[in-house]
This record gives sequence, structure tokens and C-alpha cells, in this order.
Amino acid sequence: MARASDTKTRIQAVARELFLEQGMQNTSLKQIADRLGITKPALYYHFESRDDLVRSIIQPLMDDLEAFVAGREPGDGRQLLEDYFDLIWRHREVIVVVLHAPAALVELNLMDRMWEWRKRLTALLLGPSPSLTAQIRATVALGGMSDCAVEHATLPFEEVKAAAVEAALGALTP
Repeated sequence: MARASDTKTRIQAVARELFLEQGMQNTSLKQIADRLGITKPALYYHFESRDDLVRSIIQPLMDDLEAFVAGREPGDGRQLLEDYFDLIWRHREVIVVVLHAPAALVELNLMDRMWEWRKRLTALLLGPSPSLTAQIRATVALGGMSDCAVEHATLPFEEVKAAAVEAALGALTP
């Protein structure tokens, strides 16, 4: 018999797969349960609600992002961007899910946390009082890296990372 943690992990994997195929809003708990060959009540044994399931899929990304900025000091921008790319590459499927349903971040009260880590990451790159132009450059750099991890996910990791980091550094340079 499967352990509860194995079943929970399988539920999350199938939910992520269906969210990627048809969008979070168009995926029901019944569809997830059907694909797994379990009953909907069995799914509720592992997740109290649909929001609980969605949060469990997004939460590791949020936790990793917060730990990333919390454990950093201002310094080598290249290293920071390389490490940031590694992090977003690991979570690229979840980023796609979120991009297709950004309202989920609001519904799950995660949007404020997301903006906070982005602000802290920008401060690590630019210092505590960057100009408006520098802030815009950082938005382009960080957003562009996320886009690269998603849009070019089928290409070799090292190639995408090298090009994305160079482009981000270019965007940051006046």
C-alpha cells in the first residue's frame, strides 16, 4: 500500500500536469482524482480544499525565493543572477502555472510575498536606493530571466542560463 506522502506527491504531480495542460481554472479536483484512479474523497484526505492543493504546489517556489533573498548579501551581481536562474529553472513548471493563473496568487494571499522578495532581490542587485531607471532595468533583467527559463525550457540548461545571465547583466548596465 502506498504511503500517504507518496499519494500526496502523486496528487501534486498530476495536478501540476493538468494545470499545465488545461490551466488551473479549468482543472477540477474530480479530473485530478480520475486521472489518479482515486475518489474525490480520497483526494480530500490529503488536501482540505482545492486552494490547499494549489498552495502546496506554489509554496515550494515561494519558500525557495524567500530563502534565496534572505540568505544573501549585496555583492557579485553575476553570481546572484546565476544562482537566481538556477532557482527559477528548478521551478519553471510552477512558474508556467502561475503565469497562466496569476489571480491564484491573489486568492491565496501570496502576491504581497512575491512583490516583497522581488523588491529585496532588486535591492541586492542595485543597493537600497536605486534610481527609477535602474529599477526598470532590474525588472527587465529579472523578468527576462524568468521568461527564458519558461520559454526555452526544452533547450540545454547551460546554454539558456549563459545567454539569460548575459542578457540580464546587459539590461542592468546603463
